[in-house]
Amino acid sequence: MRKNTLMKSSNDRALTGVCGGIAEYLGISSFVVRVLFIFLPVNLLVYIILSVILPEAPESLY
Repeated sequence: MRKNTLMKSSNDRALTGVCGGIAEYLGISSFVVRVLFIFLPVNLLVYIILSVILPEAPESLY
């Protein structure tokens, strides 16, 4: 069984794949995550930090 880990998305990315990765991890739409990032007070700082520290997801077959 594969452990669900937080990674940048390899197939659902607009810039770096952070929002797509969070959406895949939580099992929700990436649109919802992107809208939430727009309304977070420190959204740019959080996004930059996550884009640096999150590992890239391996390329998927689907």
